[in-house]
Amino acid sequence: MIKIVIKDKMGEKDLKEFTQNKVIIGRTPDNDLVFDRKNISKHHSEIIVKSGKLFIRDLGSTNGTDVNDKKINGVVAISPMDIIKVGDFYLKAKYISSGEEEEVQAKPTRKRRRRKANLEEIPDDLGDKGLDLAIPNQKQEVKKVNKLIPTGLTPEQKEYIKIQNEIHDRLIDYLDLRRLNIDELADDDLRNKTEDAIKDIIEQMDANHEIPHFINQFELLTDVIHEALGLGPLEDFLADESISEIMVNHANQIYIEQDGKLTLSPKKFSSNKAVLGVIERIVAPIGRRIDESSPMVDARLKDGSRVNAIIPPLALKGPSITIRKFKKEKLQMNDLIKFNSLSKGMALFLDMCVKARKNIFISGGTGSGKTTTLNIISHFIPEDERIVTVEDAAELQIRQPHVVSLESRPPNIEGTGEVKIRDLVKNTLRMRPDRIIVGECRGGEALDMLQAMNTGHDGSMTTGHANTPRDMLSRLETMVLMSGMDLPVKAIREQIASAVDIIVQIKRFSDGTRKIIKITEVSGMEVDIITLQDIFMFQQEGYDAKNKVLGKFVATGFIPKFYEELQRKGVHVDMNIFR
Repeated sequence: MIKIVIKDKMGEKDLKEFTQNKVIIGRTPDNDLVFDRKNISKHHSEIIVKSGKLFIRDLGSTNGTDVNDKKINGVVAISPMDIIKVGDFYLKAKYISSGEEEEVQAKPTRKRRRRKANLEEIPDDLGDKGLDLAIPNQKQEVKKVNKLIPTGLTPEQKEYIKIQNEIHDRLIDYLDLRRLNIDELADDDLRNKTEDAIKDIIEQMDANHEIPHFINQFELLTDVIHEALGLGPLEDFLADESISEIMVNHANQIYIEQDGKLTLSPKKFSSNKAVLGVIERIVAPIGRRIDESSPMVDARLKDGSRVNAIIPPLALKGPSITIRKFKKEKLQMNDLIKFNSLSKGMALFLDMCVKARKNIFISGGTGSGKTTTLNIISHFIPEDERIVTVEDAAELQIRQPHVVSLESRPPNIEGTGEVKIRDLVKNTLRMRPDRIIVGECRGGEALDMLQAMNTGHDGSMTTGHANTPRDMLSRLETMVLMSGMDLPVKAIREQIASAVDIIVQIKRFSDGTRKIIKITEVSGMEVDIITLQDIFMFQQEGYDAKNKVLGKFVATGFIPKFYEELQRKGVHVDMNIFR
């Protein structure tokens, strides 16, 4: 059933009910709703029910049809809060499903009283867009919201999310983003319009005593805005400088890493659909997509933070997001020394390695700080050199002025147009780089990187996943074989031994601290084995009363070969750091 409340310019009100799913409005008697006025066309507009929702369409009328003071063009969705203007008449419409109609008939006296009260409450200027003209079925509305509420929550959390969902439903009806030309709206304009609409909705719900007393309305407003236009509850975590990683397992489970410790956050998403919406907001601006045919994606935020997302059917409990944050203030080597991540002597040695154009491999486990260390070490590169960076999702923060940043591209929806890391590494060789920096070697691009290091691009850098320098060499062998080249193992090891000069090994300890536990020189080959020599290392000595790692950085006493070469060339080097 379609219920339409009508008010003319004289202030007279009426209520019409229609059992069909289409109501045609016009001047002639053959219409369902007849307005015999000159400014009404013969067949002016029609209200249609489709999939349980109401739509209105102008039928080419002379004076047009307005919804909320805007002329419509084509089919437009409407809600009970929308004001429709047809000539001198103002309308509000509501669709009542058959299930709701049966309940109305079961309790006619009560419903008639409520309907009459609603009609009398219509203001003369129709300015209250929040007026619910039709008879709401509270039981059905609550059931609809509860389908979206995650399980395993406290009653207060469930109520809070139910209110959030209700505001979202009303926001779509109130603002109807489909009628706004988003492309012509600046971000601030869209945010202001949305914020004003949410404020109106919350004020209306508060006036109707629909918001429980334990809910902070300012917090509610902020959360709804974040979920409608931003990244939902993740906005607060991204703004908190002490949080380094955000892990969304599903809608009602968000973990954060703060000061090196993982904790479960009390914040929740209103639904898994809201998590999916956040993922789409992240990947769309950088030209990436996520759907059933491509359910995994790597992306980045505006501040450079790295994002990985995976959705069902691969993620069984709901869409999952992992965000590796980067500090707005770029870290310096002195910061790592202050955090006790390495010693001053180790920092001086790495500085000399970069300036002596040694090829550096940074090795470590997931979350150990490889990219952060790569960013900091790259600061030692002289500013007059040309640097080309290659990454899956651009996150390196190179400070030098002469930098070209390249980013791989996944295939499009037709499965074409993919550009792999390996393609970009090959292309860098034609770009006259002084140094090549690859964000991470994970496959066949390792062979191209080694060849670049061996053919005049000294001083290049990259990272890889391994727990020890020796493991890193084994992984490099495997990655070279992944390139599809049928090379003997000895030839691969010779390539590695001649290309890689220094391996920086990083570890994340149980107390959350990250330290460079080894700086190792690749010293050459002995028969078929690559020889390594540790120059610096971290000696762990136990834990203190707060379970913090105790230990010290020590020099092994071994002096790398290139230091001796620099001395012979007359370059001043500080030998005290090796004692």
